[in-house]
Amino acid sequence: MASMLNTVSCMRLSHSNIVNSRSQSAPRHGSLSFTRRRLTVRAAETETNEVQSQVPNKAPAKGGSSFNQLLGIKGASQETNKWKIRLQLTKPVTWPPLVWGVVCGAAASGNFDWTLEDVAKSIFCMLMSGPCLTGYTQTINDWYDREIDAINEPYRPIPSGAISENEVIVQIWVLLLAGLGLAGLLDVWAGHNFPTIFYLALGGSLLSYIYSAPPLKLKQNGWIGNFALGASYISLPWWAGQALFGTLTPDIIVLTLLYSIAGLGIAIVNDFKSIEGDRAMGLQSLPVAFGAETAKWICVGAIDITQISVAGYLLGTGKLYYALALFGLIIPQVVFQFQYFLKDPVKYDVKYQASAQPFLVLGLLVTALATSH
Repeated sequence: MASMLNTVSCMRLSHSNIVNSRSQSAPRHGSLSFTRRRLTVRAAETETNEVQSQVPNKAPAKGGSSFNQLLGIKGASQETNKWKIRLQLTKPVTWPPLVWGVVCGAAASGNFDWTLEDVAKSIFCMLMSGPCLTGYTQTINDWYDREIDAINEPYRPIPSGAISENEVIVQIWVLLLAGLGLAGLLDVWAGHNFPTIFYLALGGSLLSYIYSAPPLKLKQNGWIGNFALGASYISLPWWAGQALFGTLTPDIIVLTLLYSIAGLGIAIVNDFKSIEGDRAMGLQSLPVAFGAETAKWICVGAIDITQISVAGYLLGTGKLYYALALFGLIIPQVVFQFQYFLKDPVKYDVKYQASAQPFLVLGLLVTALATSH
């Protein structure tokens, strides 16, 4: 929709001293320790600046866009305003798929009405899924990726020092607790006896944490990590929207998890620009594991075969017109794959996603409407 700990009294980030000696032993992994009164997050002993000094200096393109900076995408200008930097960390450009997932879930429920109350419910669910929990996911991912970003994009807010480590930690907790609070409110508002939306938010937040953080760090494995990302961006917001207005059923859970394989393919698109850093940090993204040439075919195969399978499912269940509509939306995606992505997945990644993904998300809505009838 695309990324958990209980509330605690306070959080403190403490760094161990680094001895600048060549005989120094390898850095210890980050650790998490609990006491009755406080939670202490101990960062790995590898300092961002230390990593930065070992790689070539890379600067953003001159005259970067302030609009790109606010969206959290490539080509951003350097910014000193802390609130703009905080917004950049949440990567607003990643919110729309989660918002759209809520729309699809509401449509699939068959119970959404264009009343003031239902519209208000859906807006709160979108705020939970997008700005709060996706913002939490993106911020915590940037925090644990700070060493990789020091290689790939050393000008990003955390490795560049534009925002302090304590400020990042506070932002992570504020967004997480706000998202969980909204989830609990939505359960009460919907009259749920069992807090379905809260547990979906809790599970999604935990998934986001283990995706980015050691020791599990799911993103180290290209298959598992990208599927987890796809499920977070497609399945979880859909489930939240459907649970808000109706009931989750096993067939919808299976169908949306199948659609998450297409999300896996979309996630691979973003891996090509990080090959250098992923290889240096030992992350087995699919472009690193299989090479760029093979990975780009895995990517388009996951996207296309998944959608064709869903269209076949709709056809098999008697939803002929919906199946034909979905087939019609797959065709332009294939055209743009050959026109942009398969030619050069690094050069044309943004152009490909801007051209092809609108058809994929429309296909999600077609599928949602089909399941509601």
